[in-house]
Amino acid sequence: MLTGVDSRHDYPEQLRRVKYYDKEIDKTFDFLTNNFTVPAQTIADLYKQRWQVELFFKWIKQHLRIKSFFGTSENAVKSQIWIAVSVYVLIAIIKKERGLEIELYTILQILSLTLFEKTPLDQLLMKSDCTTEEGVMNNQLNLFD
Repeated sequence: MLTGVDSRHDYPEQLRRVKYYDKEIDKTFDFLTNNFTVPAQTIADLYKQRWQVELFFKWIKQHLRIKSFFGTSENAVKSQIWIAVSVYVLIAIIKKERGLEIELYTILQILSLTLFEKTPLDQLLMKSDCTTEEGVMNNQLNLFD
């Protein structure tokens, strides 16, 4: 049972505490659940998978520019999430098929800046060298001449 004044009032039911030690990172986790029938290892595995989902959505929020949803209905939220997931998968496919070593975020930035250009993907995503033989950029003005 929760013992805090507000928490006991907000959730008066019994909870199960599952303690899990992760050997890979040498850390112990405590999980609270209201499921008393599932084995402790299953609870720990579910939380571990849930954490991967949380990290995935954190990445989507940071890199695919979902700061708020355009609609508040369930359908609007689901549609926007599915669009973001689709974009993520398409970018991941492009990265893998082209054997690119650049980050997914960099690919997204390049594509968002060149969305309406008719430049082939291979040209857009190639590393370009902007310096001349002397190491000075052609289009750069000298500030202290």
